[in-house]
Amino acid sequence: MAIHPARQIWKTLEPLHDVVYFGTGVKEAGVAIGLRGYWQTYFAFRAAPLGAVTPATVEAIFAGFHPEMVRKALPGAWSRATPEQCLAVRLDLSTALLRELGAGEAECARAVSLLAPVQEQADPTGRPLFAANAALPLPADPVGALWQLTTSLREHRGDGHVAALATHGLTGRQAMVMQAAAGKAAESVLRGARGLSEREWADAFDELRARGVVEGEPVSPALTGSGAELLGRVEQSTDDAAWNGALAALSADAVTELTTSLAPLADRVHAAIVPAANPLAMGKR
Repeated sequence: MAIHPARQIWKTLEPLHDVVYFGTGVKEAGVAIGLRGYWQTYFAFRAAPLGAVTPATVEAIFAGFHPEMVRKALPGAWSRATPEQCLAVRLDLSTALLRELGAGEAECARAVSLLAPVQEQADPTGRPLFAANAALPLPADPVGALWQLTTSLREHRGDGHVAALATHGLTGRQAMVMQAAAGKAAESVLRGARGLSEREWADAFDELRARGVVEGEPVSPALTGSGAELLGRVEQSTDDAAWNGALAALSADAVTELTTSLAPLADRVHAAIVPAANPLAMGKR
């Protein structure tokens, strides 16, 4: 079965964005501007395009994180570092990390020439993280510009994915259980990355089991046939929304050029910085 072009692009661009989560020195970069540790840095860096937002806003937009996990980071982060500081540091750090991993200016400049019009033409309706990122100035440095574009389009897809979950009656927590049941990541990885207790995870599992979409045990869930169909519909909706809302501006030749030209860099970045056990549900490159 052919891979949806939106999924091809996501699998290529996601590792480039992910340096801001998994790259060397992320926590230290946050601490250097006054933030406390990795998770406050994560929430502040990712939410910074939205301004000094409240925890409730981030809980809704990011989807799936335990409220207490968010509230340990926000709004306290904004008294330690401004959103503008976070934006500057995350861009500088991500650009430097991509350069260290072999990002060349020529390949990045060509990718920017393909992706900048996509961002400009993309529909921001119902996509707050995309809209906030797309409103940021595009750096003159082609490596930094590529990172910013991958971030904007990654969040465009993410906003669409959250909408697909809601449309199909799934909460953020339930989505994590579905991913574990699909074998995308272990229960311990997904539960820990979202700050959920064993009881909270089990409650989400029980809700899904009552719908007939998962079976087994909370620590080792499996999809039923109807669960696999449901997850397939969610992923198809996510791909379709990413494509129709933005990426369809690329021709078939442009999709091929983009994914082919950036594949070596994406492979290097993924191998170097993305942990084998991670909550991204992306799988191997």
